[in-house]
Amino acid sequence: MNPNPSNRKLMLAIGCLTVSALLFSVMGICIRYASHSVNNYTIVFFRNAVGLLLFLPFIMNRGLGFVRTEKLWMHTWRSLVGLAAMYGFFYAIAHLNLSNAMVFTYSSPIFIPLIAWLFLKERISRSMLYAASLGLIGIIFVAKPDQGLWNWVSAIGMASSLGAALAFVTVRALTQTEPPERIVFYFCLIGTLLSVIPMFWVWRPYQLQELFFLVAAGVLANVSQVFMSHAYRLAPAGQISPVSYMAIIFAGLWGFLLWHELPDVYSMIGFGFILLAIVLSSPLVLQRAKN
Repeated sequence: MNPNPSNRKLMLAIGCLTVSALLFSVMGICIRYASHSVNNYTIVFFRNAVGLLLFLPFIMNRGLGFVRTEKLWMHTWRSLVGLAAMYGFFYAIAHLNLSNAMVFTYSSPIFIPLIAWLFLKERISRSMLYAASLGLIGIIFVAKPDQGLWNWVSAIGMASSLGAALAFVTVRALTQTEPPERIVFYFCLIGTLLSVIPMFWVWRPYQLQELFFLVAAGVLANVSQVFMSHAYRLAPAGQISPVSYMAIIFAGLWGFLLWHELPDVYSMIGFGFILLAIVLSSPLVLQRAKN
C-alpha cells in the first residue's frame, strides 16, 4: 500500500526543517570559534559577502532584469533592521550560552503579530497578546544568564530578536510584489555594502583557520535557508514551524559537548514560557481561535 502523498510531503518537510535547524546550530559553532580571535564586524561582513557570492550565479543565470525593483526603499529598510539583528545575534553567540543565544533568535516570531499590527494594520487577537506576554516573560527568564536578572549582552540579544521580527514583517509586505530570490539578493547585497564599512577599520590578514570558520558560517547559513525554504514549499508553516526550534536543542547539545554549558533553572523556565508562546502564536492555533 502506497503512503499518502500528503503525509510523504509532510515528512519530507519535517526532515528538511530538521536539517535546516541542525545546520543553523552548526553555524553558531563556527561563529563562536571565529569570535575567539575575530571581531563581530568581520563575522557579519563575511556572513553577508559569502551569501552574495553564492547568489551571484543564480542572478547571472536569470539576467540583470530580475533584480529590477520598485521597492528599493523597503529592501533597504529590511536590510537595515536585519543587519542590526545579525550584529546583535552574533554578539550574543560570542558572549552567551549557545542555547540562550539561539532562544533570542527563535523568539522573534512571538513579536511578529504585534509589529504587523503596528505597521501593517493586521488584526491582532487575544491569543496573539497572550503569546506575546508569555514570550516576553520567557525572554526575561532567559536573559538572566550569569550576572543577575539583566545585563547588556541579554539586552542586545532581545534587541536582535525585535530587529529580526521587524525584518520578517517587512519581508511579508515585500512578498506581495517581490519574489523570494530578489528579497534574499538585496539583503545580501545591501548587507555586504553596509557591513564592509565598520569592518574596513578593523581589517587585518586572517589565518586559514579563521577564514575557514568565517566562510563556513556563511555557507551553512545560506544552505540552512535553502532547506528551510524547501520545507515551507512542501507543507504549511503552521504544521511544521515548531520543528525549527530544534535548533535550540541542537545548540544546547553542542554547548554541552564543546564548552560544558548547562542552562540554569531560570533559563529552563524561560524555555518553557517561550515554547508555550510559540504554540499559541502558531497559525493553526490562531485559526482555531478565530473560528
